[in-house]
Amino acid sequence: MMMDEILPDRLLERIRSRAAGYDRDNSFFHEDLDELRDAGYLKIFVPASDGGLGLGLEAATQLQRRLATAAPATALAINMHLVWTGVAHVLAARGDHSLNFVLSEAGEGELYAFGNSEAGNDAVLFDSITEARPQPGGGYSFTGRKIFTSLAPVWTRLGIFGKDSEARDGEGELVHGFIHRDTPGYRILDDWNTLGMRASQSCTTVLEGAYVPPERIFRKLPVGPNADPLIFAIFACFETLLAAVYTGIGERALELGVQAVKRRTSLKNDGRLYSQDPDIRWKVSAGAMSLERLYPQLQLIARDVDAKVDHGSQWFPKLVSLKVNATETAREVVDLAIRVSGGSSYFQGSELERLYRDVLAGMFHPSDDESAHNTVANAWLGPLESF
Repeated sequence: MMMDEILPDRLLERIRSRAAGYDRDNSFFHEDLDELRDAGYLKIFVPASDGGLGLGLEAATQLQRRLATAAPATALAINMHLVWTGVAHVLAARGDHSLNFVLSEAGEGELYAFGNSEAGNDAVLFDSITEARPQPGGGYSFTGRKIFTSLAPVWTRLGIFGKDSEARDGEGELVHGFIHRDTPGYRILDDWNTLGMRASQSCTTVLEGAYVPPERIFRKLPVGPNADPLIFAIFACFETLLAAVYTGIGERALELGVQAVKRRTSLKNDGRLYSQDPDIRWKVSAGAMSLERLYPQLQLIARDVDAKVDHGSQWFPKLVSLKVNATETAREVVDLAIRVSGGSSYFQGSELERLYRDVLAGMFHPSDDESAHNTVANAWLGPLESF
């Protein structure tokens, strides 16, 4: 199936036409979601046997890259549903069917969201500030505060994790599960008023003893880095799909910059188009060259995940390198596009002005710049020695 069959130009243009309004009003993309749902977009990873498209990560990244050229915040929020369905897909392809219910429920229309991020937790998936307290019968109650919970107004399933500090002889255990929309014991704060990515409505979720029954507890892992397939699957899907969104932002910014320099004229150069100015041409070409380096990296990483290529200890360096490369390249290209487009791009309501604000969110997603460089340095040089 071709990408433009799943995301046809007409649908993409309707989504693009609404993006500025969502951003201006700080409102959720309800209309986009309805149309994407009708198009089967939320079932990219769902097998055909469950009513889905049966596609892999490579196809999903190309679709998300395309969607992000129209509405970055919509694409970023949809990412969180696709991360969970992608994780279930990646695990199943490797013989782990513990999250098959995610695929079947997504096929029935359930919408998954990612509720793992915590303020002050730079250990990301390897520790948690949230308390997971065991309950009679094998379930857990969760108490804590989750930030950047995209799809907050509409999710029906929220993936969360927390720490049972008394487990494993006091060393602690990280417990992963899902709550439903009608689960008692949580609140969604109306606190999403940000610089960019506003339509994602990634509000804070406060867990106040939210109960997860035993059948929805799908992993218990030791605190700290470990080789469980779930960790690989989350990193693989999260980093790759995230990179796709920011690649799309860079792609759209370059397109807008090219349009601008083909339209702008220079008084000092006898009314010639800016596209004929050598300095402007250099800036446009620099942006294009940066993206050309990014496209194959994104495609190859996603393809290798689909093909179950064994990169061993180099997998995590490859994934975090892709994320950092994508977010930083996109920011560089947006900056260049603004430079060549002139002062009109500085005004509120300009698409480039919105992309400039949206692209800044890339620095806050895990893995951040410092963590990514540490991961890559450890892979190539070994850990820092203690003195």
